[in-house]
Amino acid sequence: MTELTEESRIALLAEILRTLCEGIDASELIEKFSKGCSWLTRDEVSTVFIGMENGGYNFQDNPAISKFYHEVVEDKVAAGIIKQFEPGHPVAVYLEENRLLQSLFRKIRQIDPEQNTEEFQKVYDQIGKVELHFVRKENQLFPCLEKHGWDSPSKNMWAFHDDIRADIKDVGLAIKQKNFGKVERRLPLLLDELDRLINVEEQRLLPNALELLDEEDWKDMRIGDEEIGWMLDEAPVPYPPVKQDEYVHPSKLKQSSRQSIDTEGKHHFDEGYMTPEQVNLLFKTMPLDITYVDENDQVVFYNRGEDRLFPRSKNVIGREVRYCHPPKSVDSVLRILEEFRNGTKDVADFRIFVKGRYILIQYFAVRDNDGTYRGVMEMSQDITEMKSFEGEKRLLEWD
Repeated sequence: MTELTEESRIALLAEILRTLCEGIDASELIEKFSKGCSWLTRDEVSTVFIGMENGGYNFQDNPAISKFYHEVVEDKVAAGIIKQFEPGHPVAVYLEENRLLQSLFRKIRQIDPEQNTEEFQKVYDQIGKVELHFVRKENQLFPCLEKHGWDSPSKNMWAFHDDIRADIKDVGLAIKQKNFGKVERRLPLLLDELDRLINVEEQRLLPNALELLDEEDWKDMRIGDEEIGWMLDEAPVPYPPVKQDEYVHPSKLKQSSRQSIDTEGKHHFDEGYMTPEQVNLLFKTMPLDITYVDENDQVVFYNRGEDRLFPRSKNVIGREVRYCHPPKSVDSVLRILEEFRNGTKDVADFRIFVKGRYILIQYFAVRDNDGTYRGVMEMSQDITEMKSFEGEKRLLEWD
């Protein structure tokens, strides 16, 4: 069906409302409207409502109109708002995800969790993907807003996210335990909280963000957004738009030249800038033994921590790795190197007891962006205490 013109969609919307006010079935008109109108503006809806009031129609407390408005008109208005942005713009994606969430809210409210547990669980899992929506805001949008002097979302909305995360986990556990009484009590509260968050986003967060951030901010944000992901079934189109044959993955795109930190005297890594001193301090502080063997099988680096699990000395640098291991383990070392170099394996791990401690030893193939073998990283870690971990520890227990 062809898209309705502005004049015809306003006329059809008014006809539907008048029909519902008169208590007449408007299902055919609503179907025509749903198929022929992909979006509406708030001004168009306001025009229709004013016309209804002037015509003496009482539609304020009409259940049929309320249902039509919430199930059809709201989505069309939301589509009109999204249409203001270029496809793939971060704000457009946030809005699309909000529309998806609200459609899932309507859907799950119609499912009996006890009679249709599998379907209920499937829809609930889709709602749970709001985590990606949260993570993008926390790690992408909020930092940009902080750079422009607005840190309220980081201080306040993030805490709201965490409360909702806890509720999602709690309801999810009740579903798993088939505690349907608890599910029916807690789910409406969770959906109300998510609805409230959507309203705060669309009435305050995103409008303010559009005022504060410029085009370069949004372009940079989109690059990081893609690395985190979306709750949509399909990834949004690239932003800014590019021709299909020109598309490259966002991780390969050139970042903006604007930086939020002083980069003088620092080296640029994949993400972030550090001085050689900071890199060295990082390696010294790690509670891990790390050794790097290059593609020529020579030891070129190890970190000098305070409590290394296995002793190392500077004379190991430049030594062929086969001579750094006792004869009984050389064959295993050589096989690891061969498999890594051939690309048939990427990880090898061992677990041993040393002086009453349980040690995890792992080998990782190191490859460059082209997949070319560049050596091996050996990592050893004392996991004795980790083996006894149970549950969660969320509180600081220093006092």
